[in-house]
Amino acid sequence: MNKRVLRALLAAFCLAALLLADAAPFSVVPDAAAVTQAEIDQKKKEKSSLESQKAELQTQLKALQKDKSSALSQKENLDTQIAIIRSEVQNTEEQIAQYEALIEQTEREIADTQEKHEAQYELFCARVRAMEERGTVSYWSVVFHSASFSEMLAAMDFIGEIMESDQRVIDDLQNTEEQLSAEQAALEEQLAAQEAVREELSARNQELNAQLKASQQLIAELAADEAEYKKLIAEKEAAAAREQEEIVRLSRELAAQQNQGAGTKGGYIWPCSSHYITSPLGSRYTGIAGASTNHMGIDIGRVGYTTQAVAAKAGTVIISAYNKYRGNYVVVSHGSGNTTTYQHLSKRSVGVGDKVAQGQVVGITGATGVSSGPHLHFEITENGQIVDPLKYLTNYIKGW
Repeated sequence: MNKRVLRALLAAFCLAALLLADAAPFSVVPDAAAVTQAEIDQKKKEKSSLESQKAELQTQLKALQKDKSSALSQKENLDTQIAIIRSEVQNTEEQIAQYEALIEQTEREIADTQEKHEAQYELFCARVRAMEERGTVSYWSVVFHSASFSEMLAAMDFIGEIMESDQRVIDDLQNTEEQLSAEQAALEEQLAAQEAVREELSARNQELNAQLKASQQLIAELAADEAEYKKLIAEKEAAAAREQEEIVRLSRELAAQQNQGAGTKGGYIWPCSSHYITSPLGSRYTGIAGASTNHMGIDIGRVGYTTQAVAAKAGTVIISAYNKYRGNYVVVSHGSGNTTTYQHLSKRSVGVGDKVAQGQVVGITGATGVSSGPHLHFEITENGQIVDPLKYLTNYIKGW
């Protein structure tokens, strides 16, 4: 009886040991912020939509190029295409970042699976050594040396359980090897896909540079045509006068709605990091007889297509739009008749009704609209009248 109890206890102990050793303590809790392939596929779908929009614009541009008097419409088309390409660049950069996160996840999964594989392989080797030492005869000896038929049945059950556990060890090891192989294959696919997207990013940046060059060339050609340029200057100044009246109206209307008094004077900061002035306020010569223009603000140069334009003063956005002369532009109201305007932006970062703090980004500088190169055109209106920003912005560098 003592022998049977001892054997039963031994069987239970061995089985428990095997089951504990076979348990998988390496399970990984999924990351709640994990990137999925579906999210990357959604980015690709968005990119496809952008490609379709760009193709349609290119078709329109070809039609416009046949009409020499449609230079501004061509420029507007190019500005729109450039904005789409910038969106494509951003989309592609986001795909690269998502692939980076996905690759890191897969590498962590591979490391965890390899650790699990090593533990299972060690267990497998231990079981093989034990089976070699025990041998088939040992199993039969346990059966035939049983003291009774019931003891023999118990021994056979015990042996069956051990053999089943040994088979689970083998099956788990094979499953883990298959999992590891699948994860490594997925990693190779992700690395290849990320490299393809990197190449796509390079192509989009080249396309962007080409379109920016074409845009500047179009303005240069327009400026070289005296008759067309005189016409452009006249149209631009007439439009600017109408827009200025609208800006003042909106500013005063907003102030009345918010129960504000007259706008305050002064208190402005530089609207970008550069202090290099390429063109001051007032009348300036364009290089073409009879085509001088009254510059209603200042042009700040030495900026690119990534320089931030910031609110020179706290206020509320009353205009965030695009037109063929100003390009992308933002107007901020600081009280009745007191406004600041930021023109030729490559990107607008605020919308109508947004309240902005002094120094808050309102856009990114660029060359949209009638602009021969990247710069920030900046205006200040006080009491409904244009004033010289250099009255308030000191420490500027004279570049004209």
